[in-house]
Amino acid sequence: MNPEQLSSAIVDVLTRLADEGALTLADGVPSTVTVERPRQKGHGDYATNVAMQLARRTLIGGQGTSPRALAELVAARLAEADGVAGVEIAGPGFLNITVASGAQGKVALDILASGERYGGNDAFAGERVNLEFVSANPTGPIHLGGTRWAAVGDALGRVFTMSGADVTREYYFNDHGAQIDRFARSLLASAQGRPAPEDGYGGQYIHDIAAAVAAAEPGVLALPDDEAQERFRALGVEMMFEEIKQTLHDFGVDFDVYFHENNLHESGAVKHAIDRLTELGNTYEKDGAIWLASERFGDDKDRVIIKSDGQGAYLSGDLAYYLDKRERGFDRCIIMLGADHHGYVGRMMAMCAAFGDKPGENLELLIGQMVNLVKDGEPVRMSKRAGTVITLDDLVTAIGKDAARYALARYSSDSNIDIDLDLWTKAESANPVYYVQYVHARVSSILRNAADLGLEPGDHVELLDHEKEGELLRALAEFPRVVARAAQLREPHRVARYLEETAGIYHRFYDNCRVLPRGDEEPTDLHGARLALVAATRIVFANGLDLLGVSAPERM
Repeated sequence: MNPEQLSSAIVDVLTRLADEGALTLADGVPSTVTVERPRQKGHGDYATNVAMQLARRTLIGGQGTSPRALAELVAARLAEADGVAGVEIAGPGFLNITVASGAQGKVALDILASGERYGGNDAFAGERVNLEFVSANPTGPIHLGGTRWAAVGDALGRVFTMSGADVTREYYFNDHGAQIDRFARSLLASAQGRPAPEDGYGGQYIHDIAAAVAAAEPGVLALPDDEAQERFRALGVEMMFEEIKQTLHDFGVDFDVYFHENNLHESGAVKHAIDRLTELGNTYEKDGAIWLASERFGDDKDRVIIKSDGQGAYLSGDLAYYLDKRERGFDRCIIMLGADHHGYVGRMMAMCAAFGDKPGENLELLIGQMVNLVKDGEPVRMSKRAGTVITLDDLVTAIGKDAARYALARYSSDSNIDIDLDLWTKAESANPVYYVQYVHARVSSILRNAADLGLEPGDHVELLDHEKEGELLRALAEFPRVVARAAQLREPHRVARYLEETAGIYHRFYDNCRVLPRGDEEPTDLHGARLALVAATRIVFANGLDLLGVSAPERM
């Protein structure tokens, strides 16, 4: 019996009590109640504070009641439910629930039946989610900030998908604006053997791309500078972006849509968005410019969207892009931005409201904080290729793809993190990704050895009544709820922390419960039941690592 099944059992109890007139709930019977693992041993397998939550709006015998009195009423009925071994009332009205060993052991069989689907839930069933992340300008390799969003964004997309959402991963290709001109001038200067412009880009990658453009068009340097610069712009941006896409692909991150900013300005999408806002009465003209009346929607001031010279202001592209996403049918648009974009949030939320949408629901902005690399206790600051920044390729070269993805996804994205290169390359339990992957390799080894002995997981899971077996079963049963919570809070790091906690629980089980028979010992039903528990553990770790985009090795 897992927490969701217990929650349903409690809802059934409340429903029957209400139908019988034993109690009256002012707001009706809730559709679900919270069931959690207790923090202290001796408080049962699961606990709920449902009586404390409902007592104030519950009548018993037409009179108000206390949490403890309601708990007593619910406990008496819940104790009769299939799979429940006992219910105790603690403190002012907590219910501590002990599950029958057979019902608890069935968790392992449920996991084996679900396989790679285990962990799936319907928290976002039916929702179309547009998840925009990385979106680095095509003027250089992906730096550490973009790398963090690559790992976190892809993991969040996987978590959303497992929670029932229809997810589209989108990359906003910023190919319009001054930074592209600086990139083109930097390439041309390199090809001509001149220093980079004062406001340009440096690093070995500029020389590499400049040489590649010159090789692709041998006569390009014979053109007038303005024509040559345009060719370096067109080809250089294409080459840089192809390199970015390949780097992300090698990192295990692929996008469903690559959206070109330039298309917004060439397709009339900007005018369409402004026309829509004007119809809604949320624009006005002043000093020859068109303004968005964003202050009325919570922004700190109104914003220019079309300048007095007729050119679109920066926000105009955001207006068009957001409306385009909504008109493509997305219910929820989530944009992941870097640490320097805090000032951007107010105007974007005001824009969302100006279109008649709900900020925080139709549009969400997630801000990621800085990432630093540390080696031998000292910060690592320079890239061999990019010069002034550390890149995705630098991180992967230093610690490997799996460690890089796990390290970046392991922490809340709104916190700064230091990645210790020495720690994340160690093949020992102090390295979190090694610690988690080792569990999968260890259980895989046990299952291979069992197969060599002709043993298979059995179904006598009622025999799993050891304390450590129960702890592991309860931990495995939590996985779907962890996934749903990670999606609801936009926090895929919860999956990583869950895996680490469950790894410790597994090791304690393994140390206390012999899984395979020794020597000439005859296999028993208990061995088969424990093999089922081990096989279920492998599924949970494989599925959890997959959500983080990290491999689940069979051997280490």
